[in-house]
Amino acid sequence: MKRLVILVFLAVLFTFKASAQATIAAKDAGKHIGQTVKICDKVYSGKYISVSNTTVLYLGGDYPNHALTVVISGAGRGKFKGRPEVDDKGKDFTVTGKLINYQGKPGIMISRPAQLKAVLIDNSRQPLLKLH
Repeated sequence: MKRLVILVFLAVLFTFKASAQATIAAKDAGKHIGQTVKICDKVYSGKYISVSNTTVLYLGGDYPNHALTVVISGAGRGKFKGRPEVDDKGKDFTVTGKLINYQGKPGIMISRPAQLKAVLIDNSRQPLLKLH
């Protein structure tokens, strides 16, 4: 019985640790290199690099003034629908992963669609539905 209690406690502890990630603004990503974070922002632009089958998305501004680079690995690209560098432009997303220094800017390498989720953000601070 004592073993079962310890195993349950450890399972809960590891589950909490895995889900305990900070949600930060893209502009603050550079302060969190090495941490696993969640960032919500708009995809301003992107490109496909055919040599490596890699997709690069720029969040928080157009290249080279972007705040975050999201890199979809060549091996992971086939798991995504369509062409993210074209289809996702102008849309808001939440990206989750470990922040790295990617060519002098904060970046997140992803390989699964679960790491990049479309979201609805109302930046105008207006109600989404007006009641009369």
